[in-house]
Amino acid sequence: MYLYPDNLKAKATLFLWELRDVGIIGVGLLLSVFALAQLRFFLPIVATAVYAFLTIRFDETSIRDFIVNAFAFFFGKQQIYYWRIKT
Repeated sequence: MYLYPDNLKAKATLFLWELRDVGIIGVGLLLSVFALAQLRFFLPIVATAVYAFLTIRFDETSIRDFIVNAFAFFFGKQQIYYWRIKT
């Protein structure tokens, strides 16, 4: 008997990232190292580090998802409140 999370429906993960994000981070780091070595240009490695931070996943939600939802809650979507007086 083999045990796998969510009956083989869970996304593949490695450490705190999904496998797609690990691939993007790997390619980004490779290009960043080349840019740093040849051009002495730090922006690609900073962008890769920010992407790696924002895609960290805890309990099926990433830091980026949390920031997007917080922005939508406070600024993006109008909140509707229903006031009722209990008698």
